[in-house]
Amino acid sequence: MSINWTARDIPDQHGRVAVVTGANTGLGFETAKALAERGATVVLAVRDVDKGEQAAARMIGDVTVQRLDLTSLESVHTAATALRDAHPRIDLLINNAGVMYTPRQTTQDGFERQFGTNHLGHFAFTGLLLDRLLPVPGSRVITVSSTGHRIRAAIHFDDLQWERTYSRAGAYGQSKLANLMFTYELQRRLAVHGTTTVAAAAHPGVSNTELVRNSPTLVRAPMGRLAPLLTQPAAMGALPTLRAATDPAVLGGQYYGPSGRGEVRGHPRLVTSSPESYDLAVQQRLWAVSEDLTVVTFGV
Repeated sequence: MSINWTARDIPDQHGRVAVVTGANTGLGFETAKALAERGATVVLAVRDVDKGEQAAARMIGDVTVQRLDLTSLESVHTAATALRDAHPRIDLLINNAGVMYTPRQTTQDGFERQFGTNHLGHFAFTGLLLDRLLPVPGSRVITVSSTGHRIRAAIHFDDLQWERTYSRAGAYGQSKLANLMFTYELQRRLAVHGTTTVAAAAHPGVSNTELVRNSPTLVRAPMGRLAPLLTQPAAMGALPTLRAATDPAVLGGQYYGPSGRGEVRGHPRLVTSSPESYDLAVQQRLWAVSEDLTVVTFGV
């Protein structure tokens, strides 16, 4: 594997269809842009179609926009149906969209917003599109997690929606831990199914994007002044996702992040997640709960 892997290492993507959620800005934009430049047919799955169209206009290649609001299971179903009608095959599904450190809010279906958006919305979206990936040789489901998955590293089954007490950081950490557990359990199911489709995960380190807009002022203010020293540009932050999505050497169940100290910055490499994320029993319980909450089941 290349030590200093960059977007120049992305193999030719002509003939491949990639769906990227949250692709109108930040990491998602850079991910979609790089894939389009390498020849992929790219769908920007975004909540704000106008912003999505503006983003698409800044990209070179075959790029279209699909409305997707992950806070609404109705919208998830509608978007999945539209994509299924438009694309008989999907090579890459990149679950990138997310919210971070939001005040206590709920989705349209009553889920805590961070858990509902970051995990449950993507869980349902993946399940509804999976049969478009399974027949495609080498197709991949890539889900973007975060080093924040180590914060209060647990799935709080006794209060999944944080109704008794609420912590912005704790709820975010739970949602990002759920992203990893979903990936690992999905990969196990794919392997048993015998398909060449694989599930992998990535995290961007600490990237200078709009995601921190809901962070407490004490975090956001110094971050603005010190961003060049403490973060990396979104284009660098997107590299772990791009590597997980396109490097021929990637295996199912792997996790990619920056190579620098603390995985904050640097070129993408294989990393490990928290010990809690590998708990098989919790992964399976989370899967069952996610199916119940979303009323979406998988074909594997």
